[in-house]
Amino acid sequence: MRIHILAIGNRMPEWVEAGYAEYAKRLPRECCLVLHEIPAGKRGKNADLARLTAEEGERLLAAVPKGARVVALDRTGREHDTESLAGALRTQLGRGGGLALLVGGPEGLSDECLAAADERWSLSRLTYAHPVVRVVLAEQLYRAWSIIGNKPYHR
Repeated sequence: MRIHILAIGNRMPEWVEAGYAEYAKRLPRECCLVLHEIPAGKRGKNADLARLTAEEGERLLAAVPKGARVVALDRTGREHDTESLAGALRTQLGRGGGLALLVGGPEGLSDECLAAADERWSLSRLTYAHPVVRVVLAEQLYRAWSIIGNKPYHR
């Protein structure tokens, strides 16, 4: 199975790229993590943020691999603890097909992305800067995989 993280924004700080890469490389081929960076709209003093968010949403949805289950990461989504995330990952592995996790930009995901999602997950009630989400998500997916595989990482 491939887990696709479709995230708004590119040219992340080195620490974000290094953190994401560290956990992505730890995952096995049976559950590989693939990052798709979707360029953010240009934000300026008088930017139409609603239009930018909608356009970013269109680009996110266009990048979803065919047949993938779509999960929108949104603060209003279902909060998982680590064990329930491992259960959700195990369920998806049983279903087959890919998993596409949508990560919005500074204003979050568009209404279209939220409507198109099969489900919504929340990483926390806290609001994270969208670059941080990549690192937290990659680490939590690796942690969930370690639970599924009965590996010592989660201890």
